[in-house]
Amino acid sequence: MDPKLQPVYQAILDGDQKASHQHVQSALDAGLSAEEILTQGLIPAMAEVGNLFECGEYFVPEMLISARAMQAGLSLLKPLLVASNVASMGKVIIGTVQGDLHDIGKNLVAMMMEGAGFEIVDLGTDVSPDKFVEAARKHTPQIVAMSALLTTTMPKMEMTIKALGEAGLRKNVKVMIGGAPVTEDYARSIGADGYATDASRAASTAKFLV
Repeated sequence: MDPKLQPVYQAILDGDQKASHQHVQSALDAGLSAEEILTQGLIPAMAEVGNLFECGEYFVPEMLISARAMQAGLSLLKPLLVASNVASMGKVIIGTVQGDLHDIGKNLVAMMMEGAGFEIVDLGTDVSPDKFVEAARKHTPQIVAMSALLTTTMPKMEMTIKALGEAGLRKNVKVMIGGAPVTEDYARSIGADGYATDASRAASTAKFLV
């Protein structure tokens, strides 16, 4: 890692939004490209945050503040990355299914995926199968990711997968699901391509699927 990126990396591990923004700006001022800062600073830092979470050193609150620090730095890089046509890992449409208003887990998954280099289209909560289909048509994503925190809303995941199939879009996208009541067996039973128990594994699974 370029020594100029070490402060960026550390600011994200520390969950320091202000420092992340400042150090990313300093790295840009020092002549590093947006792509270098993203691929050698932000993405490795978020990967380490995921590792710390998985080995029990970080918990959801630490993960959340690190993801917010990453986004503070990324806000400076996004326009530059777009201008220089830097390829993302892929595009992900994400939302909490219809009837469910929970969004903390979904937001964290979106931030971790963004930290892994994906372009995110966040549809929010209470997203109907039709809205997922409409967004998939419009944005041509590689992945459609759905979250449910209520057992009563889980059937909407299967309905969305069927709707994507009926619209002729299913063959072009991978579908990921997650949320507290969701299991790997359930994911398999409804024809989803991926399942993750937490945001860190969701980002890893997304990378595997593309």
